[in-house]
Amino acid sequence: MKPSLILLGLILGTAGSILFSLVGVAVIFLVLGSDYPRLEAEADSLFVNLGMFTVLTVFAALSFYSVLKARPWRAAAVVPLIIMLAVIGWYYWPD
Repeated sequence: MKPSLILLGLILGTAGSILFSLVGVAVIFLVLGSDYPRLEAEADSLFVNLGMFTVLTVFAALSFYSVLKARPWRAAAVVPLIIMLAVIGWYYWPD
């Protein structure tokens, strides 16, 4: 097994679990949001994170599949993943 495939699997699993958790929190926010104004104030941040991790998970899945099946477009699939990882790292970097 290739080390790159293991690394991509770790990234895919982590991104998928974070996305699953964010979707669960978003469901709770949508159900309880009208009763709790503080949740409405945090909803924008939640949906930004939900969008970023959705894109990251999609890119990670494409990268994992392309390396696993040795597709000719695997390098083109890994580049957006690296860019998205850099964007998320920049977004969360402390000021």
